[in-house]
Order: sequence, then structure tokens, then C-alpha cells
Amino acid sequence: MSSIAPVLRGARIANSFAFGMQGFFFAVVLTQLPQQKDRFDLTDGLIVGSVVLVSLLAGGGSVAAERLALRWSSQVTLRIGLVLVALTGTGIAFAPNTAGLLIALGCYGIAVGIVDASTNMQAVFIQHGYGKFILSSFYAAWSAGSIIGALYVSACEALEVTLRESLLGAAGIVLVVGLVLGPRLLGPQEAEAGPAEEVVDPPPIALRLYLPFGIAMALVFAIDLAVGNWSALYLSDDLLASSSTAALALAAYQGTSLIARLTGDLFVRRFGPRRVVRTAAAIGVVGLATVIAAPSPVVAIVGFLIAGIGMPVIAPLCFGEAGQLTSGRGLDALIARLNLFNYAGTLVGGGVVGALAAGFGHRISFVIPLVFAAVLIGLAQVFHNRPGGGKHPTSAGDRALLDQ
Repeated sequence: MSSIAPVLRGARIANSFAFGMQGFFFAVVLTQLPQQKDRFDLTDGLIVGSVVLVSLLAGGGSVAAERLALRWSSQVTLRIGLVLVALTGTGIAFAPNTAGLLIALGCYGIAVGIVDASTNMQAVFIQHGYGKFILSSFYAAWSAGSIIGALYVSACEALEVTLRESLLGAAGIVLVVGLVLGPRLLGPQEAEAGPAEEVVDPPPIALRLYLPFGIAMALVFAIDLAVGNWSALYLSDDLLASSSTAALALAAYQGTSLIARLTGDLFVRRFGPRRVVRTAAAIGVVGLATVIAAPSPVVAIVGFLIAGIGMPVIAPLCFGEAGQLTSGRGLDALIARLNLFNYAGTLVGGGVVGALAAGFGHRISFVIPLVFAAVLIGLAQVFHNRPGGGKHPTSAGDRALLDQ
């Protein structure tokens, strides 16, 4: 451990920045959709369709990440993904028409999937090296990056920076960070075949072993995207809030999400994954029930704030628990496949919840996320009850412990 500690520390910093850059640029793209709408005279349906397109192609990117990681390494895959984010972001900036914009967004979706999968591969390998649960801190970096991305767009608007210039600036930031910090990520000798991993690649993991974690992750991301897509519209359309007040719903959710992810590792190490997931899901139920019953915008914002305390800590636990099932190159493949459930969840959160909102109103549509949070309370049983939650089980005794 002492010989790899400096490498692990450097990799943790580099991967945290990679998570942050993913959240940063994703926020830039999403928060600039209104400007793109005005620029190309897009309809609301086309905006929703573009978000769905990004999610679908991100699934393809996750599959591509699996193949790239197996051919080279998760380090190389992540560095490629960050370069692609910068290049496709440049394509979005220079899109000449609606068709060009959709093509650029589609290519960006593939890059998103590659970065999503490979950052999580790196995160699980780094966690194995540390021997304790640290995955939530990476997701905290993503939350911080998304907040910075939204503030970046706001500042560009205030300074009257053009849409193209702001996108190019954001893409440049991602490219520079990727080029500078990419070499510090764990290479194949420290990760896929490093000291804490088995040299011989294990056989593929059966779907039934990681399916419960995939379902849990899909439910979490469905809730997350439902809040991101529809919270402001719920406040403005159903509760008649002003646009400035409506924006506070997502701000409250993201703010407490960041706090939850910053502290999540400590709670997992103290209480174990199962109790944390059960408690987090229960908090989510309380928050979403408050949202649905809210008589005013203020109460709804409080509900979103409460939901943000719980739900966001569950996704990193899904990757952490699945990461106990295998090692080496087998882990690369497993994380990439598990990451596909992320996009299944976003399609539900964006599509199904949106369709219900269109037919019955946003208040009724939030019943679906509430039900998902309640299901997660039951799914908590599939998570292990041991405290710590980060050490990779290399011995027979360690593996036996996972079944307790």
C-alpha cells in the first residue's frame, strides 16, 4: 500500500477532476438549450427529443467504453472520452443548422457514455486501492462541476458572451484538464492488473448478480432526471411560481446533493451500505411526498431540498457494491454494463414522467419518482450490511463476508 499510495492519491485527484468536467460540460449544454432553442427556432418536442437522443447514444458510448477498456485500459478510454467531449462540444458550438446541432448532440451523447463508464471504472479501482468507501466523493465532484457549469453559463450571459464563445471556452477547459491530468489516472499496471487486483482475468459476471444494483441505479437516475427536467415547470405551471423562484427547486436539490455526497463516504464506512441506502431512500420518500402535497412553491422547494439529502448517495453505492463481484479487466466490462442502467433510468425520468406530466399535470407525474424511492427502500436488502464498503475481497474469507 505504501508504494502505491502516491499513485492512488494522484489518480483520485485526476479522476475527481474528470467527474467534475463531465458535470461541468453537461450543465453547460443543458442550461444553454433555451439559447439553442431561440437560435434554431426549436420546438419543445425537439428539445425533449434531443435530450432523449443524448441518453440513447450515451448507452452506446458506454458499450464502446467497455470495448476500449478491454483493448487498452480504463485510463486510455477516459482520456479519449474527455477529448471527444471537447471535440463534440466544439461541434455543437459551430452547428450551422438544426440537423447539424442534432448530429453534434448525438456525438456528444456517445462521448458522455464513454466518460461516464470510464470514470466509474477508475473510481472503483481507486477505491479498491484505498481499501475503504470513497466513491461518493467522486460524485460530489460531479455535483460541484454541474453547479460551476450553471454559474459559468450565467456569467457568460451577464457578460454578453456569445453562445458559440461560451461553448468553445467550456470545451477548451475540458480539453486542458483532460490533457494535463489524464496521465495521473491509474494505468493498466496499477488498475486492471495492479497490486490489489488479480492478474488472471476472471470469467464474466452473470447478469443476475448485478441486476439488482442496476435496477437500483436506474431508479435513482430516473428520480434525478425527473427533478432536473420537471421541477421548475412544476413550480411555474402548477404552483404559479415566478421563473426565478421556480429555478430554486433544482438549486435546492443540487445543493443538498453536493452535501450528501461529500459526507456519504463517512456514513457508509460507519453504518454500512444497506443502512445508508435504506435511510437515503426513506428520506427521498419524505421529500418527494412533500413535493406532491405542496400547497405553495416554498413547501415544494423544501421537499426537493429534503429529497436531495438522500437520493444522490445511492448511485455510487451501486457501483461500489457491483465492484466487489470481480476484478481486473472483468471489472471494466462489469462497470460499463452496469452504467447502461443509468441511461435506462434517464429515459424513464425524461420520457415517462414527461408524458404523465403532459396528460395529468406535473404534480401527478411526481408520483412515479415517489414510487421509485419507495421501491429502493426494499432494494436496500441486496446491499451488504458490513461497514467500510471499499476493500476489494481478494481472499476467501473476504468473499465469504460479502454474503453475510
